[in-house]
Amino acid sequence: MKKLFLTTAVLLLFVFQNSHACTNFIITKGASTDGSVMITYNADSHTLYGELYYRPAKDYPEGAMMDIYEWDTGKFLGKIKQARHTYSVIGNMNEHQLAIGETTYGGVEELLFDTTSILDYGSLIYIALQRCKTAREAIKLIGELVAEYGYYSEGESFSICDANEAWIFEIIGKGQGGKGAVWVARRIPDGYISGHANQARITTFPLNDPENCLYAKDVISFARAKGLFKGEDKDFSFSDTYNPVNFEGARFCEARVWSAFKSVNSDMGKYLDYAMGQNLKNRMPLWIKPDKKLSVYDVMELMRDHYEGTPMDMTNDLGAGPFKCPYRWRPMTWDVDGVQYIHERATSTQQTGFTFVAQSRSWLPDPVGGIFWFGVDDSYSTVYAPMYCSITKAPEAYAEGYGDMNTFNENAAFWVFNQVSNFAYTRYCDIIPEVRKLQKELETKYITQDVPEMDKKAAELYKKSPKKASEFLTQYSVKTGNELVVRWKQFYGYLFTKYMDGNIKYPGKTKETSKVEHPRYSDEWYWMIVKETKNRYRNLTPDCNK
Repeated sequence: MKKLFLTTAVLLLFVFQNSHACTNFIITKGASTDGSVMITYNADSHTLYGELYYRPAKDYPEGAMMDIYEWDTGKFLGKIKQARHTYSVIGNMNEHQLAIGETTYGGVEELLFDTTSILDYGSLIYIALQRCKTAREAIKLIGELVAEYGYYSEGESFSICDANEAWIFEIIGKGQGGKGAVWVARRIPDGYISGHANQARITTFPLNDPENCLYAKDVISFARAKGLFKGEDKDFSFSDTYNPVNFEGARFCEARVWSAFKSVNSDMGKYLDYAMGQNLKNRMPLWIKPDKKLSVYDVMELMRDHYEGTPMDMTNDLGAGPFKCPYRWRPMTWDVDGVQYIHERATSTQQTGFTFVAQSRSWLPDPVGGIFWFGVDDSYSTVYAPMYCSITKAPEAYAEGYGDMNTFNENAAFWVFNQVSNFAYTRYCDIIPEVRKLQKELETKYITQDVPEMDKKAAELYKKSPKKASEFLTQYSVKTGNELVVRWKQFYGYLFTKYMDGNIKYPGKTKETSKVEHPRYSDEWYWMIVKETKNRYRNLTPDCNK
């Protein structure tokens, strides 16, 4: 979602309080344990309701037009030519295993929001999914569409993958009245992983390698015309020109990518000063090779990072409270005695609307090979449920329009998962281990038991009837999603009962054998209270305990 890059101090403060949203990671075939290509996405916004979008395949008459509404606001932007045939799309993955995610980086202010243009970044994602089979097709189409209809949004990074290739694609408009956009796309080398989090990451790129790098023909000449670049073509850096990294870009954004890289590559410690915004010249690479290949569960865990074990770990200071909560409520920046300070911005964050791991598998037929692992709310406490890419409807509990951000629905996935996560925030170190235990139990069952069985049965069905295979997978995905929400609703009841009123209850077989504990705060927290209040709370009759 949004991360603007504006020039005035007042607007910059507003931006950093309300944005820095979305995180993507990209995993190539050679970097995964089973040969999957994967991309991830935390769609982070305080106003985004988490639901699972579904668009059926459809045929249109010659000359049909498509209405374009801005994804973030719902504002009508205009009309474009409709395709004669569109593919079905579940979430951010289509029936051909093509998947797309995004993060907004903003960029040079004068190039943002051309109000004469029609296509915003969200529309480009879902149009490409409806019209393309491969990542290369999607990149080509996006370039053609923005050239014809203009680009309405800020600077964006896209993760684009199919069953064989994974790409990072970065784009920015040409400013008010400047129709079109400049962009560059790089294929991630097989065996490597990449990621982006609200900061443009492509620097220099090969100018004559169309197998691995595609770009707008005027990406460099346009920068020259705008006075943004004066060097030789070979030295042109997309990020340094269109979204120069600063302290906030490193600490709020690049740090998320660094922390994920560090968790899978033992050599990433040398970029700590860059991630912390202390040495912007020590820029980390666009992609890295993990020390070992990653499973789909490993990739899910990449989305659950709070900077644990790094100097940015948020569980070890006063802000974590007595129960070591790794979350900080907004605003992200704050002043004390005229000095501005920040909260860390981790990958896993409370304002996530929905999150996914899209898994594309080349050894299976497309309708069976694509799994859209989908969750709502905070990625650290959600459960990724398997939604096969060929399903013909979403589970009712996740379906678009079932509840909204301002209307509580006790049976909607978004609200059920928010009940658990928000309750966990109140007594984090005690409650979150229980959440993580059940989360792992369910995800492990899906990965190791359900999916292998569904793959085998669906692949056999596909040989006889692709339609029956799709119906079979739809039944499984819908049932699994709905049952998960029921299970999580029951889990909330269990947690609320056990941890109500600051106590921890351990029910026994009888009332007499049940136990209630009143756990102490940590010694460190008591020490901080005494340091702050001195003798205010000192007990003058220490033998009296009431």
